[in-house]
Amino acid sequence: MHFVMHLIHVQQKRCGIKMLLTVKDLTIKLMTASGSAEAVRNLSFELEQGEILGIAGESGSGKTMTALSILGLLPYKGKASGSIIFNNRELIKFNQKQYREIRGKEVAMVFQDPMTSLHPMLTVQVQLTEHMRHHNSISKAGAREQALKLLDTVKIPDPVSALNSYPSQFSGGMRQRIAIAMALACEPKLLIADEPTTALDVTVQAGILKLLDQLRKEKKLSVIVITHDLGVLSALTDRILIMYAGSEVESGFTKEVLQSAKHPYTRGLIEALPDSEGDGKHLLAISGMPPELGKFPTGCAFHPRCNFAKNQCKEVASKVLESASKQRIFCAINPFSLISKEIN
Repeated sequence: MHFVMHLIHVQQKRCGIKMLLTVKDLTIKLMTASGSAEAVRNLSFELEQGEILGIAGESGSGKTMTALSILGLLPYKGKASGSIIFNNRELIKFNQKQYREIRGKEVAMVFQDPMTSLHPMLTVQVQLTEHMRHHNSISKAGAREQALKLLDTVKIPDPVSALNSYPSQFSGGMRQRIAIAMALACEPKLLIADEPTTALDVTVQAGILKLLDQLRKEKKLSVIVITHDLGVLSALTDRILIMYAGSEVESGFTKEVLQSAKHPYTRGLIEALPDSEGDGKHLLAISGMPPELGKFPTGCAFHPRCNFAKNQCKEVASKVLESASKQRIFCAINPFSLISKEIN
């Protein structure tokens, strides 16, 4: 079945399905107290129109910095190099004026905490219609009508009353739905959702994930979902990209990566997940801590925490390997035989 899915994917590319986003050799440098440090290193990935890509990894792996670089929102003195081609335009060369023309209109972002991304002193109507009127040049009445439709789309009860309310009058799940409505206001081609369900309970999480999938299908929206929760990605994404210490360690079709992970770090993330059946078995945590920004180990960055590490891993940088199912794995050694022995 997986082989058939891969053939379909390859055939779709040959038939000219549009590649909306192509990131190649992206490197992001941030200023620290010790000077410039690389937060993202030589990262490459693609996103097709109408596809959902999941980016996962522990805190500090570079997930959010990658997203912010697409929007030109890196921290002060942060600098991105490489290539970010969105809708046939090279964003790396954009100035802030050019970025302002696409933010919200063509690329939108839903942040982790809706209480900080929504202004507490402005009504929902003001926050929903302001950038809509700026980008689309529509009247106040037209923007209000569109805002009502958006609130209905994201399943907000009584949209008329909601427009005149403030964010604090809604639950966390409803605030996140309003944030999604704001992101969709100008009908962007790409939606970036950064930890969109982290602060929500399981039932509300399921509703938000279902909503994102529905919007993708109805509006042919491309979505990047950033999270540390592989369970969220398994329920939503088409493909997955695992990051560690600013670099890719594994990527491929979501089901294939999660069912047959090849990289020791990906396997560690999966083994740390609670069992859905609640059988009471102990969770297997990855030993140690991720490296601090600017203090990445030599060789393979994961080698101090890896159960399969050899002496060469301390000196040889990770190289790209490819499994039979076209999963990409970045490792200093060939992990396939080691992991299969462990399983057997």
